[in-house]
Amino acid sequence: MKPLYRNLFLIFGLCAIGIMVWQFPEGWDVIRRNRTAVLLYLPGVVGIWAFVYAFNAWAFQMLVNTSDHDKHLSFRHAVKLTLSGYAFSYTTPFGSGGSPYRVMELSRFIGMPRAVSSVALYAMMHVFSHFFLWTTSLLVFVVGYFEKMSPFLWTLFALYLSVFLAAILFFRYSYKHGIIARLFRLFFYIPFLRRPARRFYERNLEGFQTIDANIRFLYEHPRQLWGSLALEYVGRLLNAFEFYFILLAFGMSGVTFVEALILLGFSSLVGNLLFFLPMQIGAREGSLAVIVTLLFSGVPQSIGLYVSFFTRIREIFWIVVGVSLVKVGNRHLMK
Repeated sequence: MKPLYRNLFLIFGLCAIGIMVWQFPEGWDVIRRNRTAVLLYLPGVVGIWAFVYAFNAWAFQMLVNTSDHDKHLSFRHAVKLTLSGYAFSYTTPFGSGGSPYRVMELSRFIGMPRAVSSVALYAMMHVFSHFFLWTTSLLVFVVGYFEKMSPFLWTLFALYLSVFLAAILFFRYSYKHGIIARLFRLFFYIPFLRRPARRFYERNLEGFQTIDANIRFLYEHPRQLWGSLALEYVGRLLNAFEFYFILLAFGMSGVTFVEALILLGFSSLVGNLLFFLPMQIGAREGSLAVIVTLLFSGVPQSIGLYVSFFTRIREIFWIVVGVSLVKVGNRHLMK
C-alpha cells in the first residue's frame, strides 16, 4: 500500500475514535455510578477479545497461506492485519473498510488478484461462522427455554433455518465454482452503472478469472477450508465470555455461559441485520434490551444500555490498537 493511502486510513481511524469518544457522555456516567464493577470486570471484557482476535487471525493466516503463491504470512502479521482490518470495519458503514485495507497491504507481495481472493475467502468464512453461531444460539434457546416458545417464535426460527440451509448451499457453490465474477456481473443490470461496469469487467476479465480460480483452489483443500471455519467458530464461542463478564458486573451471579451465548447470538443476529449502521449504533442496544428481559425476569430494559456500554469500551480500545498498528510492520509483512 502506498504511504499516502496508509496515512489516509490512519487519519480516518483517528477521526472515528474521536467521534466515538465524543458521543459517549452516558458512558462516563455509568463508570462513575458503577466504578467497582467496571474496574473488576472490564479487563475481562476487553481481554477476552485478545483470544477472539487470535483465532480470527489464525483463520485468516490459514486462508492466505493456502492460496496459490509462494509467500508466507506469519501469525504476528496476520494479527496486525486482523486488528487493523476490524478497526476499519467497525467504523465504516456496511463494514466496508476492513477488506480494502487488507487487500491493499497484501497486494504488494502476492498481487491484487490473489490478495482479493484471500480476503474475499476470509470474509465469506467470517460470515459463514456467524450463521453457525446464530444456529447454535437458537437451538440452545429452544432446548433451555422451551416454555417461552410461542407460535410467532417458532415461525421466526423456521424461517431462519430455511435461510441457514440456503446459506450453506450458497457458500458451497461459491467455493466450488467461484463467485466474484458472478457477483460483479450483477452491476450490468443497474442503471447508470451497467456500461462502466461492463467496460471494467472486460478490461479486468483475467483478474476476475484468477480470483475465482484461487477460490476454487481453496475448495480443493478441505482441511484448510474447514479448519478456518472451525477457528472462526471457536472465536465466536469465546466471544460469549464477554457477555458473561458483563452480566456478572451487574450482580447477576447466577448467570451461566449458556445464557451469555444466547445473548451474544441474538444481539449479533440483530446487529448484522442492520449492518449498514456504522458500529451498529442503536441496533445492539435494542436487541440486548429485548433478549435480556426475555431471559431474566424483573430486569429493566435499560440494562441493554449498560451492557452496550461495556461493548463500546471494548470496541474503542481495540479500534485504538488496530489503528495504531497501521504504520507498523508493513515492510516485512510477508516472506
